Amino acid sequence: MVCEQKTLFHCILVLYLTTMVSFVLTIHMYYLYRSRPLNADFDNMEVSINESVHIWPMPASVTKGMAIVTLARDFAFGQADGNQIVSATLAQAFSRYINIIYRPHALSQVASSSFQDSNIPVLEQLLVSLDPSTEELEFEVDESYTLKVPDPSNPSIASLQAANVYGALRGLETFSQLVSYHYSSRSLQITRTPWIITDYPRFPYRGLLIDTSRHYQPLESIKRVIDSMSFAKLNVLHWHIVDEEAFPIEIPSYPRLWNGAYSYKERYTTEDAAEIVEYARARGIHVMPELDVPGHGASWGIGYPQLWPSPQCNEPLDVSKEFTFEVIDGILQDFRALFPFKFAHLGGDEVNTSCWEDSPSIKRWLISHNLTGQDAYASFVIRAQQIAIKHGYEPVNWEETFNTFPSRLSKETVVHNWLESGTCPRAVKAGLRCIVSNQGTWYLDHLDVTWDQFYMTEPLVNITDPEEQKLLIGGEVCMWGETVDASDILQTIWPRAAAAAERLWSPLSITQQGSSDNVLQRLQSFRCLLDGRGIAAAPLLNLSGAYAYGRVAPSEPGSCFRQ
Repeated sequence: MVCEQKTLFHCILVLYLTTMVSFVLTIHMYYLYRSRPLNADFDNMEVSINESVHIWPMPASVTKGMAIVTLARDFAFGQADGNQIVSATLAQAFSRYINIIYRPHALSQVASSSFQDSNIPVLEQLLVSLDPSTEELEFEVDESYTLKVPDPSNPSIASLQAANVYGALRGLETFSQLVSYHYSSRSLQITRTPWIITDYPRFPYRGLLIDTSRHYQPLESIKRVIDSMSFAKLNVLHWHIVDEEAFPIEIPSYPRLWNGAYSYKERYTTEDAAEIVEYARARGIHVMPELDVPGHGASWGIGYPQLWPSPQCNEPLDVSKEFTFEVIDGILQDFRALFPFKFAHLGGDEVNTSCWEDSPSIKRWLISHNLTGQDAYASFVIRAQQIAIKHGYEPVNWEETFNTFPSRLSKETVVHNWLESGTCPRAVKAGLRCIVSNQGTWYLDHLDVTWDQFYMTEPLVNITDPEEQKLLIGGEVCMWGETVDASDILQTIWPRAAAAAERLWSPLSITQQGSSDNVLQRLQSFRCLLDGRGIAAAPLLNLSGAYAYGRVAPSEPGSCFRQ
């Protein structure tokens, strides 16, 4: 507001009155909220939560009835073919999901004989049918399943059919979300039976990036992230392990590289990395390592200063030295022994070549090879790709590489979008695969991006040709680490990442309906499920009822299912 001298008094008066009105309204809303009884809507809560069970992400096909079953106190998971030996992966999953189902209340309270209702059928088992021939977790593994609760042929069992153990894992997660604790009967129940659920993912790549270079994440923190991913049916952990700030992982071929860690205690041994990979595999999750070259390499030179263009100018990595590519070769060889996933991320973003052009020795090298700085950038990326391919990886690169020299990239390249919404349409038209991570809506460190913006981001926007759509392999939400460590990573990721997870898993016919009240209620229920499983997930709504920003605290006392 601009005030002339003669109207200054009126401007001050208007500002004062506006401020007072706003203050009075705020106080009124505050006391109106505080005056609500603590049990407001409590009678309806059991109906909305227990009788209208919310599943996240929404399965492809769901039919349900109006009956109820109670889980037996000795309810168990088993394999339909009793002659088959239950695999280690499936046995671990059975144990894990029994603990998840019974966790909300003490086992001694469940199905106590004095509370049982003899009129409610009892579910004694869930039997899994699958092909146990292989447990290798390959990209595009069949994750489909069919869940029937109870099975039409036997009311005392539920049945889960899947092509392999990884489809079974997804079905076990869905089953666990159907179960709720009934306080009056002290029993675990499934309402709205019979359920028949047929489900499969829309995209094969459903990722979450974590960044351990800006802040170290202890192993237990990473494991909790992996647990939470499995609950939302995400299946790729993109591990941005190193960057200019820190190099925390052990590389046996070049053991001084992890001198670039923040401290002696903030490191990952090769055994640590192998443990993370196996922990993820047991939950149907791939781990994709990232080695961001040639930029973001300053931390490499703590152990090997010859990788720097000069002591005063420490990145991009020195393009003129053969030693640079020997180190990359050694890292990727060591990675191959740890990370069996078909993709390795080679970065390639935000490369400023001025260090090369300002360093006398590199400048002479550029001139002798008739290269500009941009030419050298392209050559560096291409050579790194060739090394990765030699070691059996298919390279993933950030979109700058495609935007700058698209025709020179390997045909095996997966372009990773982050800057512009139109990158993937151009990449798939050029015959390359693409992953969506638009920073405007799928960057979790952008705390002002609310859950509905995550939900409304459609990976296939402006890609209409069926063959080009196949090249869009999925998407990924990114949890960059500048402002997260073990203390706050989970509540920054969740529940907003779950909105993208449903977009990547569920059919378009479901997600294209938008962020409706029904979707909000299901996501609120999933957020409470995460909290109940020990995964810190932030509220979705603020005090005024608007969509909350990321990583916020609850505004006022109230039910989890109303926040």
